[in-house]
Amino acid sequence: MSFLEIKDLSKSFGSVNVLDRVTLSINKGSVIGLVGDNGAGKSTLMKIVTGIHKPTSGSILLEERELTRISTSEIRLLGIEMIYQDLALARQQDISSNIFLGREPVKKLFGINLGLVDKQKMDKDSIKIIEDLGAKVPSVEYQAGLLSGGQQQTIAIARALTFSPKLVIMDEPTAALAVKEVQHVLELILKLKSEGISVILISHRLNDIFEVCDRILVLRQGQIVADVIKAKTSMNQIVSYIVGAE
Repeated sequence: MSFLEIKDLSKSFGSVNVLDRVTLSINKGSVIGLVGDNGAGKSTLMKIVTGIHKPTSGSILLEERELTRISTSEIRLLGIEMIYQDLALARQQDISSNIFLGREPVKKLFGINLGLVDKQKMDKDSIKIIEDLGAKVPSVEYQAGLLSGGQQQTIAIARALTFSPKLVIMDEPTAALAVKEVQHVLELILKLKSEGISVILISHRLNDIFEVCDRILVLRQGQIVADVIKAKTSMNQIVSYIVGAE
């Protein structure tokens, strides 16, 4: 069933029209590839979905609830998470501190908040999340900045999962990874799908898009120029849409 509906969405910055009447729907538990050249409007569209930008016109409905009038924090609580290309990790902190960054569990005594971080619970819960993802890290007390690119991506995904998301948006998650690490991230995306979590994958790597996505959306100059089922298209045709030859 369709649970995210974007209808006639437009966005202008001054006299520059970045998005022009974008309409699309996303089903629960599906993986959508969002592709397009630099400047096509991909990031702006996703920043509107997550509440960072407000649209000039149009609407976004998550399970029939309007999102364009509420805050980023409220949208996150409703189940939309975005993992940015820079991952936004505190690289001097350990893994569990990154997974629970900003919402650390605290110790309580007879129900009274003692104001002290419950590091033991953080570590225990972090281990479970990472194990559930099938990922491998040296230790949850290991410094995040010393991890490989693929392991850091895993930590960013683990952090997103602590919000119990319904939709995870991933911005170029495999751009700087080695081949083996790319495969692991793609496997994590399919694992999210198997758990009923929808994923929007923004990527210039069409091989990745064709490996894990159900549908492919092509943005060009702020408009959706293609919305196709992966099985009914080809890489050459998607490239043609991207460059405007189709």
